[in-house]
Amino acid sequence: QVQLVESGGGLVQAGGSLRLSCAVSGRSFKDYYMAWFRQNPGKERVFVGAITKGGSTDYADSVKGRSTISRDNTSNTVYLQMNNLKPEDTAVYYCAAKEWGGQITTALCYVYWGQGTQVTVSS
Repeated sequence: QVQLVESGGGLVQAGGSLRLSCAVSGRSFKDYYMAWFRQNPGKERVFVGAITKGGSTDYADSVKGRSTISRDNTSNTVYLQMNNLKPEDTAVYYCAAKEWGGQITTALCYVYWGQGTQVTVSS
């Protein structure tokens, strides 16, 4: 059984930074495509960014240039560094994982999910 546990969320002022972490346990972490999504109440879960098994990254336009995804295959952890945060970045952030390639920006393509961590950006 694969388990994902996010941490690092919190309250931050606009312009500040946060680093979210997602610890993965279970099967071989290095075999997974990893992604971050975010969601607000009553809204769909939205793609933030992803990192492939080989370390290539992709980002939503809304966070491009302000965010960096990285992975540490030694500690089985994926990170989302977010800088210059804006109030519209406020959401619950979810970590997701899948084993197979293909579409990486669609939530339905991911099999494993964490419980989410709240990020609140005050203006």
